[in-house]
Amino acid sequence: MRIFIAVAVSSLLMACSHVSVTSETVNPPPKRAELSMKSLQNQQLLDKFYRAFQQRDGEAMAQSYDANATFSDPAFGLLQGQQVGDMWRMLTERAQDFSLQYKLLSIDDNKGEAEWTASYTFSQTGRTVVNHIHSEFRFQNGKIVAQQDQFDLWRWSRQALGLKGYLLGWTPLVQHKIQQQATKNLANYQQNKSR
Repeated sequence: MRIFIAVAVSSLLMACSHVSVTSETVNPPPKRAELSMKSLQNQQLLDKFYRAFQQRDGEAMAQSYDANATFSDPAFGLLQGQQVGDMWRMLTERAQDFSLQYKLLSIDDNKGEAEWTASYTFSQTGRTVVNHIHSEFRFQNGKIVAQQDQFDLWRWSRQALGLKGYLLGWTPLVQHKIQQQATKNLANYQQNKSR
């Protein structure tokens, strides 16, 4: 009986020695210990940025950017320099019933990605908006030098504008009007702030 068991175990071991096991991981998020010092600083910068956003601290958010930073999204289009910080100051000052959740997706020495969801009351209509945004960042010298946000402007317009947004929010005409209104609001904010 012992010989039978020994032969069975030996055969099993020999069979296993011919089996190759492979493991494939597709771009796992880096573990804290795997991040370079620069990447870790960029992660801390984004965590600080989003925590300030959760607390509606537009000033702290603005300080995360380089003086010549760029920002773009479907609502504001392309903003540069002072406009970027002022946009966050304006939005956080005017936010009603605001909450934010975020998740950092990837960070390295030069770039990062995040997903975040903002819930708030759109002040012009009193309607509730839940906006899902994907952000891509570029970093330099411990600051954000570029941020590009993507979200579904038609989905946003359906929530913020109601029936008008549902029926027409997908059209370039209405989307352009939304962008014009957003940049006009920012220009007015900047003008009033400088007085």
